[in-house]
Amino acid sequence: MEETKTDESKPDNNKHKKLSLMVLAIVIIIGAVTLFFYLRYKATHITTDDAFIEGDIHTIASRIKGTVIKVHVDSNQFVKKGDVLVELDPADYEVKLLEARAGLSAERAKMGEIGAKIEAANRQIDEFGARANAIQGVLEMQEAKLQQAEMDLKRMGNLYKKEVISKERYEKTQTAYKEALAQVKAASEGTKFGNLSTDTQKATLKQAESARITQASAIKQREAMLQEAELKYGYTKIYAPVDGYVTKKSVEAGNQIDVAQPLMAVVPRDVGDLHITANYKETQLEKIKPGQKVSFKVDAFPGKKFSGKVDSIMSGTGAVFSLFPPENATGNYVKVVQRIPVKIVLDKDTDKEHALRIGMSVVPTILVE
Repeated sequence: MEETKTDESKPDNNKHKKLSLMVLAIVIIIGAVTLFFYLRYKATHITTDDAFIEGDIHTIASRIKGTVIKVHVDSNQFVKKGDVLVELDPADYEVKLLEARAGLSAERAKMGEIGAKIEAANRQIDEFGARANAIQGVLEMQEAKLQQAEMDLKRMGNLYKKEVISKERYEKTQTAYKEALAQVKAASEGTKFGNLSTDTQKATLKQAESARITQASAIKQREAMLQEAELKYGYTKIYAPVDGYVTKKSVEAGNQIDVAQPLMAVVPRDVGDLHITANYKETQLEKIKPGQKVSFKVDAFPGKKFSGKVDSIMSGTGAVFSLFPPENATGNYVKVVQRIPVKIVLDKDTDKEHALRIGMSVVPTILVE
């Protein structure tokens, strides 16, 4: 009886062994196929969880000192480019603006006076030149008369010696000669005076022209002061630089603020202003190239996929650009796999219903062919 049972159990054991081998073979095949496709997937889908959404953060600060009189926005409020965010008390800067305008007007009035002096000097020079020409003509005429009187005096002197003419006539000739000589001297002195007056006016003109150059510099300086005063007056209103949401608001009415003091920040809302910084291991960069498609998940929206593409690869590891970069030439060296930031830009038609925010954690997967 026992031998019969043993013989009957052998076929059953063989069946179980065959079945086990078949199951094992199927498991191995499934595992191999699964491993093949997994390795294939890993070769064409490069993933990292060291990635975050980043974007431009516009820090709002004042260019001048002052007292806040009004804040027009609240935290997380949406603003458009050009909207007034904060107003400062403009009283002090308005006074400086008025002073700058008055100073410029005064300097321009001085320039007008200098211009009038130059015009008057030019007119005087023209008048003195005309007078000098006239006096020169009179001098030439008087010199001709003097020459004639001198010739008459010599001729009358000879006649008087021969007693041809009377002494009275000879004396009249002497008097005429003396008169002609005096007139020549007077005309000559008039010419000298005219030339001296002309030289004086030319010196005055030169001085006025130099003063005009100096005054022009003073006017430019006043114009620059006025422009600065206008700018500072305009800085009493702080405007939104872009469309976006107000964050990190730390200013209230009545606050005394200083130059470059951060008051708030404006974060753009457009998807085009956001990007992903994915820190891939250096061993993963072999196949990554700009332009490749990217699919990424956001921790805040599980189950939702977003799309983008590789924009660029940073020209250095993150450690190199840290505050204290490593000095591998000193101490004991331990090799550490470095991470290199890869910039990924979001597609413009990505899901806009799910608002992405700067700093969110994401898991990007680069699709390489």
